[in-house]
This record gives sequence, C-alpha cells and structure tokens, in this order.
Amino acid sequence: MKQRWGVIVAIAVVSFFSGGWLLRGARVHAALRGPELLQTVLGYMSQYYVDSLPPDSLYDLAATGAVRGLNDPYSTLEQVDDFRALNEVTTGNYGGLGMQIDVRGGWITVVAPLPQTPAERAGIEPGDQIEEVNGQSVQGFSQDKSVKTLRGPAGTKVELKVRRPGLAQLMTFSLVREVIHNRSTQPGTMLDKDVGYVSLSTVSDSSASELRGEITGLLKQGMKGLILDLRTNPGGLLTQGVSVSDLFLDPGRKIVETRGRMPDMNHQFTDQTPQVWPTLPVVVLVDEFTASAAEIIAGALQDNDRAVIVGTATFGKGLVQTLWPFGDGKGLKLTTGRWYTPSGRTIQRTAKSQDEQQRLAIAEASHDDWRWLDSLPSFKTVSGRMVKGGGGIVPDRIVRADTLTAAERDFAKAIAPDAAIFRDALVAEALDVKQKHGVSDPDFPVSAGMRQDVLNRMKAKNVNLTPEQIAGGGRLLDQQLSYEVERYVFGRAAELRRRTRDDAQVRVALDLFRNGATQAALLAQVAGGPSGK
Repeated sequence: MKQRWGVIVAIAVVSFFSGGWLLRGARVHAALRGPELLQTVLGYMSQYYVDSLPPDSLYDLAATGAVRGLNDPYSTLEQVDDFRALNEVTTGNYGGLGMQIDVRGGWITVVAPLPQTPAERAGIEPGDQIEEVNGQSVQGFSQDKSVKTLRGPAGTKVELKVRRPGLAQLMTFSLVREVIHNRSTQPGTMLDKDVGYVSLSTVSDSSASELRGEITGLLKQGMKGLILDLRTNPGGLLTQGVSVSDLFLDPGRKIVETRGRMPDMNHQFTDQTPQVWPTLPVVVLVDEFTASAAEIIAGALQDNDRAVIVGTATFGKGLVQTLWPFGDGKGLKLTTGRWYTPSGRTIQRTAKSQDEQQRLAIAEASHDDWRWLDSLPSFKTVSGRMVKGGGGIVPDRIVRADTLTAAERDFAKAIAPDAAIFRDALVAEALDVKQKHGVSDPDFPVSAGMRQDVLNRMKAKNVNLTPEQIAGGGRLLDQQLSYEVERYVFGRAAELRRRTRDDAQVRVALDLFRNGATQAALLAQVAGGPSGK
C-alpha cells in the first residue's frame, strides 16, 4: 500500500511540472509519415486546441515552421510587410514623399530632399523639422515609425507642419505621395583632380544603369581613375551583380557560377558585351559588411584582374536565394544554391549562424598580425596573380578602418549612454551655423566656439564630461561636427568629400592611383598577393 502511494505521488509530481496530461486511448494511430502525419496533427490542433484559431492559421504556422526547421537564416516565409520591404530593397521603389530623414531632438529632421520628388518640388529644405503629419504630432517618433508615417500609397495626400530654422511660424506643405525610386548608386564626386568616387549602397534592379550614368558623368569632369565603394553593401539581386560586373569586363569572361541541387540552379554567368571603359583603372573598397551580390562584383573584378580590392575581408555570404511571390502579398525566400567566383572560390564563410558569420568577419577585420592569411587556400586570377579564399573576398591590400586612440575610446565610452543627445547636439549646432551663416568655405575649420556650443547643449541635457574626456575626444568631436555642418550647409557631396579625407581606406586607394595611372600599374603594386597595411 505504501509503495502504491509512492507511485501516485511520483505521478502527481511529474504531472505538476510537465502539465496535466490526458491520454486519449480510444484510438492508437499506425505510424504516420509525410502528408498523413501533417494532416493528422493539424486536424487534432484544429479540433482540440484549447483556444480557437483563425481559419488557415495552422497552415501558416506549419509552413513557417517547415522553413524555420531548415536552420537556414536566409530561408524565410516572408509575411506581407516583410515581403513588401524586401521588394522595396530589390526594386528601390516605394510610395512616399522623397526625402532622407533622421530623428533629432525628438523631431523628424530632413537631411535632404531627393531630386525630382514631391518634397523637392514643394521646397522642403535640409534642416527642416517636421512637427505634424496630417494633424498628428510626430514628437518622439522612432526612426522606423517616422518612415512608416511618411510613406504610403502613391496618390494619397499628406499635409506637413514644418519648423524651419530662423522662422518663427510653422510652415504648411501639402504634398501628394508618388512612387519614389531610392537609388542604389549614390551621386558620384571627384576626390582628386582626376580620381572619381562612387558608392553603391545596395544591388537593386537599376544598379547597373545608375552606376553607368554616374561614371559617365565623372568622366566628363576629367576622371581618369575610379574608386568604387562597396563597403556596407548588403547585396541584393544576383542578376544585377552580374550586370554591374559586365560593365567592366570583356565578352566571354567568367563572372560567377551558381551550383544547386536542381539542374536549373546550375549556371555559369559570363560577360556578354564589350566593357564600357576599357582603359579606366579601378580600385574597389570592401569591408566586413560587404555581402552577397556585392561580393559577386568584388570577386569577379578581382579574379579577372580588372580591379584592385582594398579594405577588409568581406562578410562571406555565398548563397543564392530564390524568391517566389504569392498572390496574398506573402512570399518564400529559399536558399537554392551556392555561388563561386571565376577562380573557383566559394565565398560562403563557414559558420553556424548569420551572427557567427558576422563575428568572424569583424574579428578578421581587426587582425594586426597578417600571418592568418597563410592558412587560407590560394587561387589564381586570369593572369596568374594569387588571391585568397576560405570565406569572403580577401582584399589585395588589407587596410583596417581608422581606429580610435585610447583617449578617444574613453570619450566614446563616456558619451555612449547618451549617444542620441550627442547626435542631437551636433545637428542643432549645424543648423545654428547654417542659420547664422557661420561658415562660407567647405574647408572650414571647427572653431573652439562651435565645439563649446555642442558641449553646452549636452550639459543642458545633464551630460557632463570631465576636462580629460573633452581633451581626449577633441579630434573625434570636431570630426563628427564638421560632417554635420557640411551636410546641412553645403550638402551631401561636400560631406562625402570631407569624410573621405578622414578615411584610411580611401587614402590608400588614392595613394595607389598616385603611384600608377593604369590598371596594370595598380596590379603591379599588389603583385605579391594579399598584404596588410
């Protein structure tokens, strides 16, 4: 009897910790597999689950779970909002007003109106602060909420209440949303008397045509060498990665090869048209955030000896995703293959997750000892030049981004908890300089007064720094303030030129051009294989 009670107590304890189990013994199913297993499980869930479920929701859950069960971070069942955002990235199109914005001081602040958009035509200016949208205050909106509030279907009307620096009264703007094309290629600029610079921020369905237009414009300004910046480019469409590469290569040259389980996923992409600028020497900038289709471009130009690659090893995403859109606004993004550079390198970095991939890439970018290169497998370009594989595109000239001094790190650590207040203070000072016409030359120095104004604005928000922290972070503060003033007073092109002057990787690219005016001369400088600087 005592033993029986012991068994009952044990069962009760197990039930307490594992839930109240109810065994339905009326029917024992035979072994179920495939569709029968799925249908049986869904049937019981639909009939007996404790809470009622919306129609078809179980099928959504099952489909989502099936894709998630692949343990592939790049394969997902995209819901309506996510699939719409993905389409915006790949097409560059969205319904909106056409302005770059940032949230500063709790308000939506216009960084710049985009050319030929409702915002530009209405007279919206950099530095304008949007306080109301359709009668609703936007104070305290996050960046994401601000973007969603301003965007909407083309043809819908929007009324903005805007505060412009120097004017006491709010300004009212009535605009109609249009389809806005968010360019993947940023406006090109001349960094030196004969070296041009173009940044490709994503690889969307108009990247090749946009890039061709920007390079053509720079050639008219006297460009004799191109710096193509792919840093922080997360990639995009494989076909456009091929099209961008095609601009620089000769017919028949290999660009990328894809290999998958299904025969239609196996394809070798080669150049189809004569290159547009056969005598234009090219340096490509990459970093640990360069990924996917952007790595296709870098790998194709490196393996074909068409560009010298400068920067840090790239992210290492060498997988092909295929998109299947569904009629209800959802879509399936599924990994269907791997891609390889012309020399046979697989760019996929070996890692258990996307986060681990990023950690490995960041760690690689911070190496001081370049002997880690020796452990990587070697490959040959079309001319026999050595390049490295093993995950990501390893640059021909490895250059770490600028690092902070110990004193600057202390300053950055001190302001980190109040980073938003610091950014607000920089923007407020830049707008004040603009209103008062405080600078007239894009090469202006940051004055002691401008610097002190920023510190005073931070102090007013109870952010107090020690004299040692201020002294140690002086260069960093001046640098960040100068960028904001350039942006709001002289425009994004002036800001870009100022930033590139402080950019170690751009400086190395410019030095390569100064030491060799042709592609052959650039390649000769890196003939010994990848090296650090």
